[in-house]
Amino acid sequence: MTEPSRPSRHPLMQRIAALQDIQQYQELNWEGSFEDYLDLVRDDPRVSRNAYQRLYDMIMRFGTRTYTEYKKQIVRYKFFDDPFDDGKDAVFGIDVHLMKLVNVLKSAALGYGPEKRVILLHGPVGSAKSTIARLLKKGLEWYSRQPDGRLYTFSWVGPEGEITPAPMHEDPLKLIPLEFREEVLADINGSGRSPYPIRLEGELDPVSRFLFKQAMKDAGGDFTAVVSKIRVRRLILSEKDRLGIGTFQPKDEKNQDSTELTGDINYRKIAEYGSDSDPRAFNFDGEFCVANRGLIEFVEVLKLDVAFLYDLLGASQEHVIKPKKFAQTAIDQVILGHTNEPEYRKLQSNEFMEALRDRTIKIDVPYITKWHEEARIYAKDFNKKRVRKHIAPHTLEMAAMWAVLTRLEEPKKHNLTLLQKLKLYDGKTLPGYTEDNVKELRKGAIREGLEGISPRYVQDKISNALVRDGGDSINPFMVLNELESGLSSHSLLSDEELRKHYRDLLGVVKKEYEDIVKNEVQKAIASDEDAIARLCSNYIDNLKAYCLKERVKNSFTGSYDEPDERLLRAVEEKINIAETRKDDFRRELMSYIGGLAIDGKVFDYKANERLHKALELKLFEDQKDSIKLTSLVSQVVDKDTQARIDIVKQRLIDNFGYDDQSATDVLNYVASIFARGDAKDSA
Repeated sequence: MTEPSRPSRHPLMQRIAALQDIQQYQELNWEGSFEDYLDLVRDDPRVSRNAYQRLYDMIMRFGTRTYTEYKKQIVRYKFFDDPFDDGKDAVFGIDVHLMKLVNVLKSAALGYGPEKRVILLHGPVGSAKSTIARLLKKGLEWYSRQPDGRLYTFSWVGPEGEITPAPMHEDPLKLIPLEFREEVLADINGSGRSPYPIRLEGELDPVSRFLFKQAMKDAGGDFTAVVSKIRVRRLILSEKDRLGIGTFQPKDEKNQDSTELTGDINYRKIAEYGSDSDPRAFNFDGEFCVANRGLIEFVEVLKLDVAFLYDLLGASQEHVIKPKKFAQTAIDQVILGHTNEPEYRKLQSNEFMEALRDRTIKIDVPYITKWHEEARIYAKDFNKKRVRKHIAPHTLEMAAMWAVLTRLEEPKKHNLTLLQKLKLYDGKTLPGYTEDNVKELRKGAIREGLEGISPRYVQDKISNALVRDGGDSINPFMVLNELESGLSSHSLLSDEELRKHYRDLLGVVKKEYEDIVKNEVQKAIASDEDAIARLCSNYIDNLKAYCLKERVKNSFTGSYDEPDERLLRAVEEKINIAETRKDDFRRELMSYIGGLAIDGKVFDYKANERLHKALELKLFEDQKDSIKLTSLVSQVVDKDTQARIDIVKQRLIDNFGYDDQSATDVLNYVASIFARGDAKDSA
């Protein structure tokens, strides 16, 4: 007699025991009778959903977020943020295309036709096709473990207690003979507890059909006696355990065999059962069999041998497969393939593939064409948890900017640069361009996102920069240099003109980065709030006097002077207010301030973005000489200047995300820019 187990005294064992959830284990491994399952179906008909319905409901379980882009309502499905693995497989920047995919799944779930098609994700290398497939599979695994994502299968119990699982883990309701199904399903569907009516297609798999006929013969046709030998159990989908999720990847053409999809004869069992036509002597372990009730992914589907494609046609249109030596067998699964553009062009030009083209729904998965959405990919991969080195601000953004620029088509409008087009796509506003203009730009660029640099190339070069010797941080120039040096050996670039174009775009990005860091250093120098407030107060006093044709009291001499036109213009010129427009600008600002006063509100310069920027630039101009930023490029810096520089450096660290090294680097870089400017001015 086995002694009952005693609680372990080992602290780690106790810790493991405390973490264990026995109740959840029992729920996931639930077993019951066929009648128990009928009760489950009556209470919650969703347990018998088909594969498309289950996949669509799984996506919708995580909710949506709606936003407007170019006057069009866009739905962001939160499922694609990857709620399972800390955002590892999150998909950004292609919400319109993901909407098309989810709409296809919804239509298939409702039985409108797409359930009879192969869903084909099409796009360039590295455009997230595999990521989408991986995320869907991961989601199904998770959903099958949730109470609202439950599904069940069954096993046969033999006379000696031997267990024979249904090899294709089918729904136990398929045990109901075809002639009775309509009436039974009408009773279940009449409850109205499920958004979808239960639809059971086809007969049982060959093994279950064989065992069912044998059991019916032994029971003299008594169905209740037959199902009393059935044990229903919870089915947990798992790619690793090959339960409900299959993946097929093309191999060498000489070694391809269609039995990898539909299964093959088990020759060792022929001796046991006496015939190779006995279904029990057949291994139903092909990928189609494995993926029943879930999803099958075809990697690079258009590289498959023709023999495989024949199986694909029947599986998609008729929902059947043809195992060797057996009749057509019903399947229930989402068929998802993905392919790159060269293979898809071959499909379009091959007249013998017309049947496959007709059974395919193509979903484009292009590269991202929004700058900051591309940057999110790199921020996800190179975050503080994974990278020990400090990544200077704008490093990943500049890499993303270059990648997106390579994917955009040159604007047809001569007054628009490629960089301006990138910013318009990213949501920035430019004078003379409305949302309708941006919409037209997108419509006129059919190939955008289907060509250009892959995120993988950029990720590899960021990795190279991180492992280079020297320093505890990397900056944009380190990554941009890596990107440039790799172009000469890029395996997908054979056109020298294209290489030159990509190098030129790196120059555009470097110039943009120069403008960004100059602006940041200017803000750091001019971020003395008291000084800005004093400058603003002085400006407003002179503005009021100008508009009201009054004089301004000089706080030092006590005399009343004319408005300081030099001060007014020095501020206004910083935001490009022309001499001819100064009166209009001043009157508008004065009216705005007066309106606030009537409402009992106090004017705050921070609320006026243009004026705030102008004041910062004016203060920077006033202070840069006293700080002597250009002296950083020399070897000798006096104590007062160094103290002021240290204050600016600390502001860069506190306000913009730099560390000590990267703040020093960017100050030196901006100092060298000003030094070059001073040299030009004196020449």
